[in-house]
Amino acid sequence: MYYIVAGAVLIPAVWYFFFYSGREIKITNYPSSGTEVIAFGDSLVAGIGATNGNDFVSLLSKQTGQEIINLGISGDTTADGLARIHELDQYTPKVVLLLLGGNDHLKKVPIETTFENLGKIIEDIHSRGAVVLLLGVKGNLFGDKFEPEFEKLRDTYKTAYVSDVLDGLFRNPKFMDDAIHPNDAGNEIIAERIYPVLVPLLQ
Repeated sequence: MYYIVAGAVLIPAVWYFFFYSGREIKITNYPSSGTEVIAFGDSLVAGIGATNGNDFVSLLSKQTGQEIINLGISGDTTADGLARIHELDQYTPKVVLLLLGGNDHLKKVPIETTFENLGKIIEDIHSRGAVVLLLGVKGNLFGDKFEPEFEKLRDTYKTAYVSDVLDGLFRNPKFMDDAIHPNDAGNEIIAERIYPVLVPLLQ
C-alpha cells in the first residue's frame, strides 16, 4: 500500500504511517541516529531505463532534499546483495531502501531462498542501527507469490514497507523502457509511491 501526497496532505499520511487500525506501528531502529540514506538493490535502484538524474533514487533525493547514496547493481540477486552487504561498512546508515528479488524470480531461485536472503540482509542492516524501507516487487505477472512473503518480512522485522513498486507499470510502454525497466515516467511514479513512506523516517 502506498500514498501519493504533497504539501498540506502530508501530515495525514504520516499519521497513518505510524498509527494503523488504531495501533502504533513500531519500526525497528526508528528514529535512527545514523547519518546516511542509502538505496541498496539491483538495476531498478541503479536506474537502468531512466535518463541521467531521473531514476527514482535521484528523484527522491531531490524531493526530500536529502542525499541518497545509490548502491544499486544491475543483475543482482538477493544472494549477490547478501554477499556485498559489507559495502555498508563505510557508512553509518540512517535509512536503507532495500529493493531486491526481481532477478531471483527471473533466474528461478526458490522463493524460500529469496526471502531467507532478504531476511539476512535486513538483519544486517538493523544491526547497524538503521531503519529498513523494504520495497516490494512482484514475483509473477499472474498469481503473485511474493507479496505475502514481503509482508511476512515487514511484520517479522518491523520494517517500513511499500508493496510492488512496479504495480501497473509492466507492459505499458508509457512507463517502461523495456520489458523489465521503467523509463523516466515510470520512475517518477515509483518515487511518488515511496516518498510519503520515506519522509517520516528522515525526521
